[in-house]
Amino acid sequence: MIKRWNILPDAGEAAKELADALGVSDVLARLLWNRGIKTADAAKIFLDPEHRQEFYAPFRMKGMQVATDRIVRAIQNGEHITIYGDYDVDGMTSSSLLYHCLRALGVAEDDVDIYIPDRFREGYGFNAAALEKIAERADLLVSVDCGISCAAEVAAVAGKMDIVVTDHHIPGKDVPDCVAVVNPHQDDDTYPDKNLAGVGVAFKLCDALSRTLTGKPWNKGLELVALGTVADVVPLVGENRKIVRMGLHRMTATENTGLSALIAVAEKDAKHISTEAVGFHLAPRLNAAGRMENAMLGARLLTTSDAHEAEELAEHLDALNRERQSVERDILAKAEEQLAGQDVAALPAIVVAGEHWHPGVIGIVASRLVEKYYKPVILLSVDGDVAKGSCRSIERLHMHDALAACKAHLLRFGGHAQAAGLSLATKNIDAFRKAFCDYAAAHLTPDDYVPEANIEFEMHPASVTLDLIDEIAQLEPYGEGNPLPLFGVKDVRGTDARQIGSEGQHLKFAITSRANSVDMLWWSHGSLASLVNAEPLDLVYRPAVNEWQGRRMVQGFIDSVRPAASARIFPDRTTLVNIYKFLLGKQQLGEKLTLDPWRLTQDYARLTHQRIPLYTMKAGLQIFSELHILVASFDEEQYHIEVPKEKMNLEASETWRRGQEKAQ
Repeated sequence: MIKRWNILPDAGEAAKELADALGVSDVLARLLWNRGIKTADAAKIFLDPEHRQEFYAPFRMKGMQVATDRIVRAIQNGEHITIYGDYDVDGMTSSSLLYHCLRALGVAEDDVDIYIPDRFREGYGFNAAALEKIAERADLLVSVDCGISCAAEVAAVAGKMDIVVTDHHIPGKDVPDCVAVVNPHQDDDTYPDKNLAGVGVAFKLCDALSRTLTGKPWNKGLELVALGTVADVVPLVGENRKIVRMGLHRMTATENTGLSALIAVAEKDAKHISTEAVGFHLAPRLNAAGRMENAMLGARLLTTSDAHEAEELAEHLDALNRERQSVERDILAKAEEQLAGQDVAALPAIVVAGEHWHPGVIGIVASRLVEKYYKPVILLSVDGDVAKGSCRSIERLHMHDALAACKAHLLRFGGHAQAAGLSLATKNIDAFRKAFCDYAAAHLTPDDYVPEANIEFEMHPASVTLDLIDEIAQLEPYGEGNPLPLFGVKDVRGTDARQIGSEGQHLKFAITSRANSVDMLWWSHGSLASLVNAEPLDLVYRPAVNEWQGRRMVQGFIDSVRPAASARIFPDRTTLVNIYKFLLGKQQLGEKLTLDPWRLTQDYARLTHQRIPLYTMKAGLQIFSELHILVASFDEEQYHIEVPKEKMNLEASETWRRGQEKAQ
């Protein structure tokens, strides 16, 4: 997908001064500056959070002292404590961390348990039936990563058991009336770091309990805190950066039996666990429990001390994750089948529905479609008279606002700017689809459908050294608030481009300078090998190290590619006539007019003995489509020419008009 470049501002002399003060390269100083790190002192903390970043005292968080006092009383009196968590990785790690803490502080095994609701039967947060059942055995319930929005459910069990709510989600108008609420986002809470995940708040509670009962800070289980923090995609700055940096290091030699088994089954090198490994290998296996079966499996894995049980649970989660992937592929294929008969490029948004699509997976599939088409996407799972949906948006459309505008067609909805959920009567799907698409069309411009690549600055891949990559690695761990650095290089030509992978699905090519050559890899774009060999390109990439048989070499991973300026040639009238004659000639000869613009570009060069850039061909095809001269048949996967009865009026094409405006 072509992305619009957003090159971050050049800090100039300020970055050079920062580099001199730190004794680092100008490159690292510019990267720090781009992340808002503009003084030497701040940079030293950012680059060495383990030793320079202090954890804030837990009692600075509103409600922490009251919560701690109540839990300590429960521990001292032998009361039964139930930990109530969420069904995602943040909830599982929060529950497991607090469980380990309470056991370490002397709570008997029979006096503490974990409850995580079923995603499908009970839904998110507290539910009345679960609280009533828990109240039959528990004296105290402590929530982690949930509960802040459950004032009514808490009120319904008032007097039956005490409740302490710990959470990190934004509070609504009504806050639960219970023993204590611990959440840094509460009104008049002065805790300095508001970015903690649910497991981060749980870690603070553990610290407060340990300080109260032992006089020592709590420093165990940081690998669980890191796992939940990365999985919940909270900003990796401030305390979160220290937590993740320390937690990833401890993960390499974790004493948590279940986590060790999970790392083994994910086939990850335990000597180096990165945020990428957590996000793409460990977290999905834990999440598969809640999506496909029950999240209690994840909590059991992270709390067991039995190596045999841990191995069995880890293998079961691995199997569930493979099942999730299979279901995801199946739903994605069915969604794509529905889109195959439509001009997706012309749709303001995508709304597709299917019978009994797995509700635990449709959100992932919606994200896949956003990645592919960069449009707001809603996937609906139809079950009889009711359909439930997962929504994913693009940067310029606020999903919750869009759903609110369409609420007349919905039973309920909730969420935020980029993701949401909803339910509606099946009979209202068509009306909702129209209303949602109309809203998107009214609030988005053509430019809004072009994703952006945030580029640190331009740097030729052949100028990157191993020492520079090692220096840049000091910025790890990467995540929200501290993105993986991406660099741009303009007007380069790839050489020796070739397809790699078992099915030729990936692309490898070289970028050379006078003194050096660097291999570049572009996943899932093997079919574009001939394009890379033929046209000048602008590349967005990240540098990396390729280690092979004891050798370390610089390589680059491609994020996105666009035609170089010299190849971004908008067609004039003469070129459009030539393209039209070429297309009509192929059709008259009975040859297929493929929907693939690159193949048409190659055919044009072969048949006319003249080359035009891919950009030019794509613009021409779009203009003819807007004039209804070129009609796409997605079922047949080809275009058809509808010969105009009158002279073409190019001004009727929006693409032509915009092209002319840019040229002026």
